[in-house]
Amino acid sequence: MSFRDLIREALRSLESNRGRSLLTILGIVIGISAVIAMTSLIGGIRNSLVESLGLNAARAVQISCAYQMKPDDVDDLARLMPEYEAIEGSAFGYTQIKNGQQTIDVSITGANSTFFQMTGALRLAEGRLFTTQEESSASRVVVLDRSGVKALFGREDITAVGKTVRIGSSDYLVVGVDERMPNTGSGGNSTYITVYMPLETVLKDFSGGYAYLTQVVGIAREGVDVDALMETTKKQVAKVMSIPDDQIDDNVYVYSMKSTIDSMTGFMNSFSLIMGAVAGISLLVGGIGIMNMMLTNVTERIREIGVRRALGATRRDITLQFLMESAVVCVAGGIIGTVLGYLLSWGLAFAASTFGLLSSMGMSTGDGTTSTLAPLVSVEAIAAAVGLSIGIGLLFGWYPARRAAKLDPVECLRSL
Repeated sequence: MSFRDLIREALRSLESNRGRSLLTILGIVIGISAVIAMTSLIGGIRNSLVESLGLNAARAVQISCAYQMKPDDVDDLARLMPEYEAIEGSAFGYTQIKNGQQTIDVSITGANSTFFQMTGALRLAEGRLFTTQEESSASRVVVLDRSGVKALFGREDITAVGKTVRIGSSDYLVVGVDERMPNTGSGGNSTYITVYMPLETVLKDFSGGYAYLTQVVGIAREGVDVDALMETTKKQVAKVMSIPDDQIDDNVYVYSMKSTIDSMTGFMNSFSLIMGAVAGISLLVGGIGIMNMMLTNVTERIREIGVRRALGATRRDITLQFLMESAVVCVAGGIIGTVLGYLLSWGLAFAASTFGLLSSMGMSTGDGTTSTLAPLVSVEAIAAAVGLSIGIGLLFGWYPARRAAKLDPVECLRSL
């Protein structure tokens, strides 16, 4: 029999027993949809957790020292360590401004555009970051967050880019707006906002004459062993800051998110494996249901088998016929289960976002809002689900097919 004939016969057989076929398909649908939903949802959670940690989090190295580091020290460290793609420092300042009867507490972060790009600390909704010339010349330019736009201009949806704001004793040109809106206030007539300026600007206007950095971050190059790099960094920082060898551990601190991300990834993979095993039980039950249906079909179609054998069908033909019926059932269940699992994963993701389950897991973007959970449905997962359903059909359909093929055609014809 040709492949087309096998498909046609399989569909005709399933059509004659619609109720039984649908109930059998249901077992595969439940198993496949559970596998797709769980794996895609866990993949989405993993991606959201990594996103909440920040851009390039796995390669980011936090560097701090008991001795105050200056921009020149960071430049020296960058020259000594080509293993880093970039090493940047930031400084913080604070001031208060009056806007009518309202007192505005201003938290100032000073860093160059490279720092913001590699850490993901800024997500521009409009405007731009600082240019190299603005950074080197300590230009009075600023990026506001949404709460700053609202506090300074009355509405958060106003176009602030190109306007001038007075912070401290100087005027600053707004060149960008961060899309996030951290804290809207601390109550009463006081409002808290965050603004971002070039590093040299903050050191000149808000450091009080002390050009020290409050944070230093390095991004390791692709392929560099971050754990080994951290140990090397401690020694190089000590060299730059003239710290004796016996005092390095007490004065130099290097930390990376890589170990945290690796632990989180390992946990999520283990959880995915457990969920997959649980969903696999559903597939096993569905496979047993297919075997039961096929054994019933063989019993009910003994006369048909006898007639086919008498007309020249070989054992191989009978085996392929019943295997094809089993495979068609599983493929249909796999396709339906994949679509249902995809929809189910989005439904679960929507429910998790709606009821605040993400914030309880710490999946925030750092801006007071919760990160959006998007299921990760890969082509590989879909292909694996369909392949798994075909495999189940062949595995659990093999015994009934061989049993049908081994029936004695004479005994089959006697049942006529």
